[in-house]
Amino acid sequence: MASYDLIVIGAGPGGYVAAIRGAQLGLKTAIIEKAELGGVCLNWGCIPTKALLKSAQVFEYIHHAKDYGIEVPNAKADFPAIVKRSREVASGMSKGIQFLMRKNKIEVIEGSAKLTKDKKVEVTSKDGSKTTHEAKHTILATGGRARALPNVPIDGKKVIGYREAMTLPVQPKSMIVMGSGAIGVEFSYFYATLGTKVTIVEFMPRIVPVEDEEVSKQLEKSFKKAGIDILTNSSVESVDSSGQGCKVKVKTPDGEKILEADIVLSAVGVMANIEGLGLEEAGVATDKGKVLVDDFYKTNIPGIYAIGDIVKGQALAHVASAEGIICVEKIAGHHPEPLNYGNIPGCTYCSPEIASVGMTEKQAKEAGYELKIGRFPFSASGKASAAGAKDGFVKIIFDAKYGELLGCHMIGANVTEMIAEIVVARKLETTGHEMIKAVHPHPTMSEAIMEASADAYGEVIHL
Repeated sequence: MASYDLIVIGAGPGGYVAAIRGAQLGLKTAIIEKAELGGVCLNWGCIPTKALLKSAQVFEYIHHAKDYGIEVPNAKADFPAIVKRSREVASGMSKGIQFLMRKNKIEVIEGSAKLTKDKKVEVTSKDGSKTTHEAKHTILATGGRARALPNVPIDGKKVIGYREAMTLPVQPKSMIVMGSGAIGVEFSYFYATLGTKVTIVEFMPRIVPVEDEEVSKQLEKSFKKAGIDILTNSSVESVDSSGQGCKVKVKTPDGEKILEADIVLSAVGVMANIEGLGLEEAGVATDKGKVLVDDFYKTNIPGIYAIGDIVKGQALAHVASAEGIICVEKIAGHHPEPLNYGNIPGCTYCSPEIASVGMTEKQAKEAGYELKIGRFPFSASGKASAAGAKDGFVKIIFDAKYGELLGCHMIGANVTEMIAEIVVARKLETTGHEMIKAVHPHPTMSEAIMEASADAYGEVIHL
C-alpha cells in the first residue's frame, strides 16, 4: 500500500493547485484523476471556451474592419478549424500541468477514487484493477458537471451541454440557449457572431441575473443589437427532437410558444460531483448536494477535506485554487486567513465582457448602507473611442459614511482584465478618495475606474 502525507482526489484548478502547494511545503503528495489533468477548466471549460471566443472576436473585428479603414473581402469562418484550435489550446495547457506534476515530484495516479471506511483511498483504474493508498490528509476536489433539467434531458446530439457545444462537428443554423449565466451568454455570443441564429430563454426577469441590474440591461441592449433574441421570465417546458431539428415549447409571459432550432443548449448551471466518492462509507457529512466544511475546508472526519465546486461558495476556478492553497497551508501548520467570499471577482467573457466584485447596488441598499454611486460610460473614454469599443460603463459603489469601496460592476471591452484593481483595492480597504487620487494612465480603459470614483463624489472631469 502506497503511503503519502497528502492525497488530492481530482486534478482540476482546485486539486492540482493544492497538490503543487503541498509539494512546495514538503508534503509527499499524490493526485488522483480519472480523466484529464487540469480538469474541466483547462480541458472543457475556462481555457477552450476562451479560445473559441477569441476566434469569434477576430471574426467580428474582420466584419467591422471597414470601420477602421481596412477592407477584408470575402472573409468566412471555418467552424471545424475554430474548434480544432480550441482543442489544441486545451491540450497544450493540460500538457503544462503534466510538466508541473513532474517538476514538483507529485505522483499522478490514474483512475476513479473512493474513500473507504478506514479513510484510505481505493482507486479503480480503467482496466478494472484496484489499488489502495493511504495518506495523513486527503483533499476531495472533484468539481462539478452540467446540470440537466428533468423535463429537458441532454442527449448529446440535439440537446447538448457545454462540452458538446465546444466540439460540434457542424455549425448549427439556429440554437436555443437555456439559461443566461456565464456559460449561456458566452456561447450565445460565440455562435451568434459566427452566424447562428440564437435565442436565449431565461427563467429570471433579466439575463445574467447575478449581476447588477444596469449591467444586465446593457448586455441585453448589446445582444439585441447583435441579433440575439431574448425571452426573459420564460422557461423551456419540453423539447421534441424526433424530427430533423428541435421543436421547443417555451412558457412566456405572453403564453406558450413553439420555437424551432437545430440545437438546444442547456446552460442552467452546474452540480457537484459527490456521487461514488465513498462519502457515506467514510461518514463525511453533506447537505443539499455539497460537502460540509469549516473555514479551512476540514470535513467532519479528521484528515478529510473538500474544496472547489463540491463545497459552499462560488463555483469558479480561481475560488477552487484559493481554497486549495488555504487548505494545504493550514494542513502544513501555517496560519492562512479564511477566504473572503465577498471579495471574489466574477468574469463573463462574452462581448461586451462583464466583470464585477462585491455588492450590487440592490444588495448594498438591502444591507442598510447609504451610498455614493459613480458611473463612467466608455462612450466618454478616449481609449474606448480609439479602439471602437464604446459600449458599456464602469459603475462603482461606496459607503457614503466612511468611503468604503462596497462593489464595482463593469461591462465593456477588456473589463475582465481591469477588475483585479478593484479586488486589490478592496483587500487593502481603499476608500473612495484614494481611488480618485490614484493617478491612472492616459489613454486607457482603466481611467474609467478613476472617473467613476470621481463621479461618485461630484468630481468627475470628463462627463
